[in-house]
Amino acid sequence: MDVIEVIVTKRDQGALSTEQIDWVIGAYTRGEVADEQMSSLAMAILLNGMDRREIADWTQAMIRTGERMDWSMLDRPTADKHSTGGVGDKITLPLAPLVAACGAYVPQLSGRGLGHTGGTLDKLESIPGWRASLSNEEMLSVLRSAGAVVCAAGSGLAPADKKLYALRDVTGTVESIPLIASSIMSKKIAEGTGSLVLDVKVGSGAFMKDVAHARELATTMVALGTDAGVRTVALLTAMDRPLGLAVGNALEVAESVEVLAGGGPSDVVELTVRLAREMLDAAGVSGRDPAEALKDGSAMDAWRRMISAQGGDPDGVLPRAAETMTISCPASGVLTRLDAYGVGLAAWRLGAGRARKEDPVSFGAGVMLHAKPGDLVREGQPLMTLHADETARFDRALAALEGAYEVGPASDPALLPLVIERVTA
Repeated sequence: MDVIEVIVTKRDQGALSTEQIDWVIGAYTRGEVADEQMSSLAMAILLNGMDRREIADWTQAMIRTGERMDWSMLDRPTADKHSTGGVGDKITLPLAPLVAACGAYVPQLSGRGLGHTGGTLDKLESIPGWRASLSNEEMLSVLRSAGAVVCAAGSGLAPADKKLYALRDVTGTVESIPLIASSIMSKKIAEGTGSLVLDVKVGSGAFMKDVAHARELATTMVALGTDAGVRTVALLTAMDRPLGLAVGNALEVAESVEVLAGGGPSDVVELTVRLAREMLDAAGVSGRDPAEALKDGSAMDAWRRMISAQGGDPDGVLPRAAETMTISCPASGVLTRLDAYGVGLAAWRLGAGRARKEDPVSFGAGVMLHAKPGDLVREGQPLMTLHADETARFDRALAALEGAYEVGPASDPALLPLVIERVTA
């Protein structure tokens, strides 16, 4: 094969053959294709797209560069969920033990946050003693004892994706829907789950800002899962405002525990239950209502088992930031707007996120909201509290929040519905 021929084929809007895709992915992973050549191909894909067969071939080629996990020895079906990321999106934390309590195994490989979107592993690592890195044998042990495991992907899982993702991040090709879809689905298919529910976020705090592009991404990923024999469904969900009231690692863990205890913000509870029902349906498990499992304590029991099995202390004291600052409502009326991106950027600047993958995070940093869009507010009442380890961070967080919220006379803010639509094969 000739890498120049592969690049030119896609540059000229041609379709890459299965053989070309297999070769270029394998050769790039082995170091036989240079970064500048692969970046040129990625840009050609961004500009000219791929058809369904090409995307499926690209995804399978990335999977074949590493291992594929197998959970067939388990006595219950497996189900997983993936979110494209947002602000205050802590749903995995209550969702995994909830689905486990209802009868399915949940083997979930998660990631860390980058920029204004939080990472599930960062949140869980705020729990004293909790470990993100597990061997395959340890994953199986946790699954059997707790019903759910949430951990980091090992280096052997789709190594081509890890290398290509880093390249896309520095070459302006992140936005390519075929490359986004194959990146996500290569890892999820290699993870070995029998069924998968995708939570595709839409709005200012999400990667996909509008419904049309989110639907295209969801449809592409559902097709990839279906073609690979994984029962896959997607929900488009709102990220034009933060999810829940807590934004930040330990703050979101505390809110997740509230949900598992039968309380918590209504939007977090609603989305957790809806995704749990989708996961159980996809896995073919019936007979348990996730809403009841939150009320009767069985989901909380599964959470405690899961955290303990990964070395964490479910009763441990969560980190708290050293400093706080309260922002008050500028007027009386209705909170008509609370921009997810502005809040997420503020949390990032307070220390809850990272600019580079190797950067540390402050587990106690973040934003605690005291009102959501549609709430009646009074001038001077607390609107949100900023948490940081250093007071010097407050000024930059305040700058991120300029224009991010509005109070007015309207009683019905123009918001996306929490669940916008459902996408199936």
